[in-house]
Amino acid sequence: MTLNKDLLDILACPKCKGEVVLLDKQDGLRCDTCKVVYPVQDEIPVMLIEEAVPLDQWANRAQ
Repeated sequence: MTLNKDLLDILACPKCKGEVVLLDKQDGLRCDTCKVVYPVQDEIPVMLIEEAVPLDQWANRAQ
């Protein structure tokens, strides 16, 4: 199951209020401005600044 398109349209980065983009694996939402990924757990985006993972760490994390 995928994230609801209407939800994706209204979500914004909580830090910069910029656009977030769903990753191909649908396991995170990327903010290119802040260079972080907000994880998606059980199809629920975790949009907390303290839960954001830096892009370079996201790419290298254990799968």
